[in-house]
Amino acid sequence: MKSSLIIKDLNQLKILSDPFRAKLMMFLIEKPYTGQQLAEKVGLSRARIHYHLRELEKNHLIELVRKEEINGIVQKFYRSVAHGFLPDVSLLPHKKDVDETYRQIVLSMIDRTRAFALSAPEEAFSFDRKNDERIEKAQATYMIGKMTEEHFIQCLDEYQKLMKKFDDLCKNDEKDSLSKTYILSRVAFQVDESQFSLDEEKKEGN
Repeated sequence: MKSSLIIKDLNQLKILSDPFRAKLMMFLIEKPYTGQQLAEKVGLSRARIHYHLRELEKNHLIELVRKEEINGIVQKFYRSVAHGFLPDVSLLPHKKDVDETYRQIVLSMIDRTRAFALSAPEEAFSFDRKNDERIEKAQATYMIGKMTEEHFIQCLDEYQKLMKKFDDLCKNDEKDSLSKTYILSRVAFQVDESQFSLDEEKKEGN
């Protein structure tokens, strides 16, 4: 599975801009799934899911990774071909499609992170003490502020380094019997100025 795929085909971009298919891709980035498993997760018929899987596979966004025979029925497991997707410069003339694809990917990622939080074990959000200091096992923090685009990109670069470290440690620890599964979710984008101002006014009124 590639770390990222450069999208050069406009059809691939339009496929990813569909909210439901973007949601399916979030599952398939995590691990392989069958059509039946995805149907149970999203509450749609298996036939409908298979239609979307065929479209994703036809556009080379997912691939068949293995087959298993279960109760005499062959189950096909599909997975995303990459962890992330980036548009090629040749697609920049289709800026509206590129922008909408990114928006749907971000929204799907937020929804998936929320689902993980809801199903997480109690220990995920508990606190421990060590040497009279509190140890946080989870964090939920966001900051909003004004800065230049150049500085914002610098912050994203530093965040990317942290994600790379997280990925390297996962690869190193995956066979350790003491390992547990964690999620490190990254969302960062420019916000609506008027919404930010409204939030600030509410704070001042409290």
